[in-house]
This record gives sequence, C-alpha cells and structure tokens, in this order.
Amino acid sequence: MKDFFKSNILWFVGIPVGLIAGYLYWNFYGCTESCAITSNPTNSTLYGGLMGGLVFSLFKKEKKK
Repeated sequence: MKDFFKSNILWFVGIPVGLIAGYLYWNFYGCTESCAITSNPTNSTLYGGLMGGLVFSLFKKEKKK
C-alpha cells in the first residue's frame, strides 16, 4: 500500500487542487444556464478534480530500465 501511495503521489495532490480550482472557476466565471460543465458546481468541481489529477500526473518521471 505504501508503494502505491508513493508512486501515485502526484494524483493524490493534483485531485484536491483541481477540485478547489474547479469550484473557484464555477464561483467566479461559471455560467448559469446552458453550459454543460460550468452551470452546476458539482460538475465543475468534479471536472476540475479530474483535470487536476491528469495535469499533475504529466510531471511524473518514469524509471529507466
């Protein structure tokens, strides 16, 4: 379990950062009617969490064999 957490630390850091960023985006810039993602705080927050995890995982260094 410790190896799993250590090898995926960027996911575990990126998801909460993305959740916060998604909520803040909805709060300050989100539309109120017909936007699929930003009209609802739940959708915007979940989408932000997914994007945060993906963006942070881009910085993972692969081990050379």
